[in-house]
Amino acid sequence: MEFKHYTVMKQEAVDALNCRDGLVYVDATLGGGGHSELILQKIQPSGRLISFDVDDDAINYSREKLKDYKNLTIVKDSYTNIKKVLQELKIDKITGGILFDLGASYHQLTKQERGFSFLKDAPLDMRFNKNADYSAYDVVNGFSEEDLVRIFSEYGEEHFSKRIAKAIIAQRHVMPIKTTYELVQIIKKSTPPQKSRIHPATRVFQAIRIEVNNELKNIKNTLNDVLDLLDYGAIICVISFHSLEDKIVKEQFKYYSVKCHCPKEQMVCTCEPPVLELINKKPIVASEKELIENPPSRSAKLRVAKFIKK
Repeated sequence: MEFKHYTVMKQEAVDALNCRDGLVYVDATLGGGGHSELILQKIQPSGRLISFDVDDDAINYSREKLKDYKNLTIVKDSYTNIKKVLQELKIDKITGGILFDLGASYHQLTKQERGFSFLKDAPLDMRFNKNADYSAYDVVNGFSEEDLVRIFSEYGEEHFSKRIAKAIIAQRHVMPIKTTYELVQIIKKSTPPQKSRIHPATRVFQAIRIEVNNELKNIKNTLNDVLDLLDYGAIICVISFHSLEDKIVKEQFKYYSVKCHCPKEQMVCTCEPPVLELINKKPIVASEKELIENPPSRSAKLRVAKFIKK
């Protein structure tokens, strides 16, 4: 299958990084290389870019696409290991900035055998990293009813979590649920008809994908970790695609940018000075032109902050 990828808010995100020659930048989610390529164009000739991904398809495609750039290092690893990787590369600080483009790529969602889509029949998989041991099959066939309800409710905000979980448990007592089509049929049969444009399996598939790839915990932990790596003036840009991701980013940015966390009854503030300055208090969204070219970008939100600790 041809690698297809649409880079969401490419210009807005890279502009927000304020890219300059001679500095170190990180693209935490390489994908199709759209953001990386634009960053590289702006940091010539002596800037450096480290791009992370766990997806072999993305890495192979982008390595070929970006082969003429000598100041690029592509790392097959999760951005959650950024501290270790930069240490191995002998990089002390991210002097320019870091960009996160969260969630699954268009290629992952549309490549049938990856099992991300409820519109295509495929083995239950949903792993960003195809070498990972833990897949959607393990969630659907191994989780207790209570845990299924929890992830469907928390990660999918699914109103019929209990009905769906109960139906999954009943089915797997007969035989394991192996494919996306089988799971979709269970979801459809266990939920009432809805007057909505949203497919009935949307929220459950989102929840399973988040669980399989540990997405929410990863972004929260990494946003904390990366603060130790940023140089004064470095920029953090995060593009999120659903409310749960955006909420984490918003809360983390807010926490590290406010001056005081003391209880109201405490007379004297003992807090350390803030380490982030919010560049945009409200998220940046895709342009009208981009929404026409790529309708899924309507859910994207870009938040930007600057590291201000000297």
